[in-house]
Amino acid sequence: MAADNLPSGSSTGASDWDARHHAAAQGSTVEPASFVVELLPLLPRGPALDLACGTGRHTLLLAARQQPVTAADSSSVALDILEQRAAAYGLKTSRLRNFTPIGPSQEGIDLAHIDLERAILPAASFALILCVQYLQRSLFGQIARALAPGGMLLFETYTRAQLEFAGGPKNPEHLLDHEELRTGFPSLRLLFYRELRAGKGIASLIAQKPVARTDVGC
Repeated sequence: MAADNLPSGSSTGASDWDARHHAAAQGSTVEPASFVVELLPLLPRGPALDLACGTGRHTLLLAARQQPVTAADSSSVALDILEQRAAAYGLKTSRLRNFTPIGPSQEGIDLAHIDLERAILPAASFALILCVQYLQRSLFGQIARALAPGGMLLFETYTRAQLEFAGGPKNPEHLLDHEELRTGFPSLRLLFYRELRAGKGIASLIAQKPVARTDVGC
């Protein structure tokens, strides 16, 4: 149940997360992560999946360029806020119901209210997957499989170095070990990786699913 500006990977109950999202929505809108904004022109434009989307700062960024996005989160309040914000921008939204697995959107924003601990991601379905400020290691394999050939993954969340700084999650289970994210997706081609310890401890990764080569005879 990650939020736009709330700690990732928290074991806080659903009702508490709903309350936090509601309170956060009363303040100023949180800007998209610079990691995502800077790369936006280079990202694939096919169906995208925003995992633990919170109130949708990245979902809206993608949808604004006419990209179909599936926005998945465990908080119904977060998705309600996202739906309201999308309407204010004139963006089309749809609520997914009785869905297994989470499917790619064909148009606009599909809102998927789902327990991410039990999520099933369809294979080879998304051109782009975002996972920002959320850590659920059990999804790593599914994320890699859910990318279509040539699809890209942008992943950014806290490392154990965050324990040295204020804010962010403090439970070690919700913090990446040094170099853990770099090796977390062995089937993908690593395009970029960094770990920062300047005001916060965070790791950022960009990876791509290889395109199967077809050998052509001479």
